[in-house]
Amino acid sequence: MTSDTPVRVGVVGLGNIGHYHADRLTDLGATLVGGMDIQADARRRFAEKYGVEAYDDKHEFFDDVDAVIVTTPNRFHEEYAVAALDAGIDVLLEKPLAHNLESAERIAAAAEASDALCMVGFNNRFANPVEVIKSYQRDGEFGEMQHVEANYVRRRGIPGRGSWFTSKDIAGGGALIDIGVHAIDLALYFLDFPEIVEVSGVTRSQFGNQDDYAFVEMWGEDIGPEGFDVDDSASAFIRSADGQTISLEVAWATNRPTNDEFVIRGSDAGARFDRASHELTLYETGKNGTDHLRDTDVQTQANDTHKSEQRLFLDAVASGEKPERNTVEQGLAVQRVIDAIYRSSAEGKAIRLDAESEATPELD
Repeated sequence: MTSDTPVRVGVVGLGNIGHYHADRLTDLGATLVGGMDIQADARRRFAEKYGVEAYDDKHEFFDDVDAVIVTTPNRFHEEYAVAALDAGIDVLLEKPLAHNLESAERIAAAAEASDALCMVGFNNRFANPVEVIKSYQRDGEFGEMQHVEANYVRRRGIPGRGSWFTSKDIAGGGALIDIGVHAIDLALYFLDFPEIVEVSGVTRSQFGNQDDYAFVEMWGEDIGPEGFDVDDSASAFIRSADGQTISLEVAWATNRPTNDEFVIRGSDAGARFDRASHELTLYETGKNGTDHLRDTDVQTQANDTHKSEQRLFLDAVASGEKPERNTVEQGLAVQRVIDAIYRSSAEGKAIRLDAESEATPELD
């Protein structure tokens, strides 16, 4: 493919997130070929909205595209991502990598064996304040990176009770695997994906099965508490082989204020980043010692992180070069931490991770 040939892209999974991605593709110069879904109503809505063909057979669909964006429920990530990679189709796979670790490992193996590329949809990395933090880190401004406090907390924001989001069989979990995946990814990204050796965590399910649950925000329709069998909050502590640590607070619903802050502590400086507001503050000391402290509010322009993510993906598809950012290896590292938190909560003890199974992903 030449760089001036529009990339032919299809969307697999035509729910809200599928539409969200489709809305941005044409703005970036790609050709939206169509969408694929097993639900007839979803195909009809997509075809009518975008004026493209909607498919019900993945093999027929793959014949017409250069790349796909997979936005299906988590349980079906493996089916469509692996089939696309085996067919030589490039893949942008929405987070998480899969609904459980075993499925994620099979996706990673398929990506390793394929000449096609596979990126994971960790869009929060593309927020401008995150780019600033990473530039400071690469320049050594923080010194030794020591600790990240990662928060992704909603007071009352369970998505679509009664939908696949709240089904363990389909989603693989609740708040932890849905939004905690973003918090864990950003924390590991800030620390350059160190080797994680120990994870201790607790997950709770307190609000989702209440008949009188009152929401502040809701993604999708609130069908009710029937079938709610996932966590609605999680707390964890994560330690690397080099002593770097992460404290994690995640909730769809909890009795505390909403919190989207990430606090970074280094030996020479620190930072506070609010994922929702994009506010960024740097905490520094005098260059010639610690005789004075300096707090700097950094102004960055709000940006469309999904569009920035898509731009990197489309550029990679056009060039044929696999990006060193948002890799499957990094997605697998995040999945291992999620799996360890769930196991730690179930077993009531810290989980030691096998060092031989821990991969240190390449970074951009």
